Amino acid sequence: MKQSNIITLVLLALLPTLAAAAPRNVVLFVTDDQSPDAGCYGNSVVQTPNMDTLARDGTLFTHAFCTTASCSASRSVILSGLHNHANGHYGHQHNYHKFNAYTNIVGLPIYLGKAGYRTARCGKYHVAPESVYQFDQTIPGPTRSPVVMANNCEEFIKSDSDKPFFLYICTSDPHRGGGEATELPHQPNRFGNPAPDSKGYPGVKEVIYDPKDVIVPGFLPDTPTCRAEIAQYYQSVSRIDQGLGRLIEILTEAGKWDDTLFIYISDHGIAMPGAKTTVYEGGMRSPCLVRNPYNDKRGVVTDAMISWIDIAPTIVDFAGALDSKTGNVKQEIVKQVDRPAPGTQTTRKTNPGDFHGRSFLPVLDQEKTKGWDVAYASHTFHEIQMYYPMRVVRERRYKLIWNIAHPLSFPFASDLWAAPTWQAQYKLGKDAPYGEQTVHSYMYRPKFELFDLQEDSHEGKNLAEDPKHAKLLDEMIAKLKAFQRETDDPWMIKWQYE
Repeated sequence: MKQSNIITLVLLALLPTLAAAAPRNVVLFVTDDQSPDAGCYGNSVVQTPNMDTLARDGTLFTHAFCTTASCSASRSVILSGLHNHANGHYGHQHNYHKFNAYTNIVGLPIYLGKAGYRTARCGKYHVAPESVYQFDQTIPGPTRSPVVMANNCEEFIKSDSDKPFFLYICTSDPHRGGGEATELPHQPNRFGNPAPDSKGYPGVKEVIYDPKDVIVPGFLPDTPTCRAEIAQYYQSVSRIDQGLGRLIEILTEAGKWDDTLFIYISDHGIAMPGAKTTVYEGGMRSPCLVRNPYNDKRGVVTDAMISWIDIAPTIVDFAGALDSKTGNVKQEIVKQVDRPAPGTQTTRKTNPGDFHGRSFLPVLDQEKTKGWDVAYASHTFHEIQMYYPMRVVRERRYKLIWNIAHPLSFPFASDLWAAPTWQAQYKLGKDAPYGEQTVHSYMYRPKFELFDLQEDSHEGKNLAEDPKHAKLLDEMIAKLKAFQRETDDPWMIKWQYE
């Protein structure tokens, strides 16, 4: 046999070993309050060339959902793989809101650290305690300046290390107000966009949108006020896109792009009443773009229904730390995790290594999937005064919402109550239209809301009281109860006495 043929055979034999030895880096890029508003999601107005390129080079999920449309609570789900009723992070962590995860919950960066990864976070954190979500390194923001954020991550990405890395980078865009804007000489507007007389954000070319051109989703009122707010929101989304592009450029320059799993999501939908803090589609439905460097098939648009409980197990799977039989973290890694100090508050049944979700790595190259046809949601708080627990089962066609505290009026986040779009309609009176609802029906909700999303995509017609759908309602309630039992939901007890 010729020597060249022998070398070829040896190399072919070694391919599996070489592939296994390749670095398996992970970047999880999370924006703040973004709906699936991007060119790749069919929005012909907003300019997002880097998101669109990422979609063409990876997989776009058409049915990706947060499980709770509240910043802290959603991030706790992303970083734990557990619904927030089980991890204990019911609402906002910061200030007097006080919520945090149970101390025996183990966060994603801890698992990856035990699996041999170096970990870093940059930007918005918003979870606690740090012992649960501990990263090796904190990279400074500012969180409203995404190109600067990307540049600040360059040293970590290009570090001369034999270890693979996990980078968790989170913007404050396109969240209303707040965030870090210290590099601006003047106060930015309500979607974080720079004041007209400021120098703007370094490395960003602001994209300004005409309100008459924007696309108003059906869950919002098509008014001049709403259009003006959406135009500002689009501007913030385009700024994120430029930071995304810069981060990918840095990964490419460092020679890391071809061995990095890149996941782009938002914590939940747009910061407008009708979306954020609700479990309507506007709140739950979020962008999800995933590029697995080892997939041959690119530009996939998949119908798999996933939610944020699936993010952590997917990353752990990519890192080779997932037990394929149990779908949880390998026990040899779990055993390395420190146990909480005696006397600290812990969960009843959730054990270290457990996930509620599952890895979606196997379906990244599949357009039509089987067994990925349902998503669940579990919302309890946003701010401390906003107790309004809701549970959801969302299937392909039908969706059931259980408003557990339905005798109460729906509570508003402080920023959403002040939103000009809401205030304009609220001042018109209770019968004023708000998307497919009215001001009154938005604020006062029934115990059950059942929607046919095929016929009523913006959830305006509640079928729960329709005798024709009584059997369907019972079936959906049974599925909801099963979900609560399986995930040890404390609110399960409400069925027993109300």
